[in-house]
Amino acid sequence: MNADTNDVVVTGLGATTPLGGDVASTWSAMLAGQSGISRITEEWADGFPVRIAGRLKAEPTEVLDRVQARRMDRCEQIALVAAREAWADAGRPDVDPERLAVVIGTGTGGALTLLGQDDILEASGVRRVSPHTVPMLMANGPAAWVSIDLGARAGAHTPVSACASGAEAIAMGMDLIRLGRADVVVAGGTEACVHPLPLAGFAQAKAHSRRNDEPQRASRPFDVDRDGFVIGEGSTVVVLERAEFAAARAARAHATLAGAGVTSDAYHITGAHADGQIRAIRQALTAAGLSPLDIEHVHAHATSTPQGDLVEAESITEAIGTHPAVTATKSMTGHLFGAAGAIGALAAILAVRDGVIPATQNLDSLDPKVKLDIVTGGPRRGGLKAALTNSFGFGGHNASLVFTPAP
Repeated sequence: MNADTNDVVVTGLGATTPLGGDVASTWSAMLAGQSGISRITEEWADGFPVRIAGRLKAEPTEVLDRVQARRMDRCEQIALVAAREAWADAGRPDVDPERLAVVIGTGTGGALTLLGQDDILEASGVRRVSPHTVPMLMANGPAAWVSIDLGARAGAHTPVSACASGAEAIAMGMDLIRLGRADVVVAGGTEACVHPLPLAGFAQAKAHSRRNDEPQRASRPFDVDRDGFVIGEGSTVVVLERAEFAAARAARAHATLAGAGVTSDAYHITGAHADGQIRAIRQALTAAGLSPLDIEHVHAHATSTPQGDLVEAESITEAIGTHPAVTATKSMTGHLFGAAGAIGALAAILAVRDGVIPATQNLDSLDPKVKLDIVTGGPRRGGLKAALTNSFGFGGHNASLVFTPAP
């Protein structure tokens, strides 16, 4: 591996998602066009306007120590599961703990703990509330647990930027390496908030799909009949390394993280604006030293909302053009919120590494306002010079990442 002093490579991948309990099963399901979205079977969903979600394929409690798992919120559990897989995949780098950092983003943190313990407080009183409540609900909990597990002492950081959190975490990881503050960074996103309150809120905001009778066809990015996203849960984590450090230990790299762009719209608390997205994409291209024509694949944020998909299509067209092959894997996983940017990065990394792009599912009739080349039908194969992935979140958060083949 020939390494530039400023290069950042991806040496480890880990995931637990609605498609699979690890990277291999998740990627295999993506390429096969499988759906991880199903009906919510709990009694509380009976009569709810929204009764579908992307639930985890594998329960984290089946692989974690039982006592430890009971002291963790679900979003912390799955972050630890994904981080351990990524760390093992990277070959467990022998790195000075003071040169190892962790950045795990999340949108809601320990929402299940917060809501669940409040129910206990109201029903049974203060003495029944868990003494582990605060470390279980705090948003920095996933990053803290991963840093403790790995002995990372160069910082444990938590971007909380709604649905851009996971991508922003990876961008921050790259910055920490390029600024000389770390040689290795474990970065990604996590989310677990399938609960009556978030679902009720999204339903009232008319943001969530109500295709309760056909859950696997509910998330339909860019389709003319799309009616909202589908909530999902999961975590994806990557190991980033200074290329020189990885080369010195003869590590295998999956891809190069060539550039990142992070912007804010300063426009609307929930509405997206093309300007901020375009600037994020252009920043990422500039940081990567690439032109729009170099980008051959875009993993779109594309949540399946009527307006959001159109704004992103406009942004991609303006900032890059209509030539890249575009896909939207939320059609299979649902929207993982704080983990969405990380699983999008995973899909882009593997597309670059393997030369294959998963197809967007449920796209029966392309919205005529979308002028992009959307991959449908089956995976599209062929070597890729560069891929870009987008992540956008409530509050006007925008993050774009560019991946190129490993050196």
